[in-house]
Amino acid sequence: MCINSAPSNSLSQKHPYNSHNIRLIPTLNRWRRLNKKKKKKMAKMGIEKTNEMEMKNLKLFMENQSIIKENERLRNKALLLHQENLTLLAQLQHNFSINN
Repeated sequence: MCINSAPSNSLSQKHPYNSHNIRLIPTLNRWRRLNKKKKKKMAKMGIEKTNEMEMKNLKLFMENQSIIKENERLRNKALLLHQENLTLLAQLQHNFSINN
């Protein structure tokens, strides 16, 4: 074994950039730069979207609570009307049976 002997793939290590790779470097750098900006923007928007989503969630929760209260009120009103209807129907049947 020689001390100065190079590995078998020494030619590929001498010239890691061929002409095709050299032309791609500016494109790759541009892509990386744009991707980095996009990630920063998305991170900022993520915070804004989180706040926006929390506000929408809160508004929907409040609307849902008001709908639930209105539903309960209407259910109670329907129950009272049903009871009144049964009472009137019983009176009507009682009056009808007396007249016959």
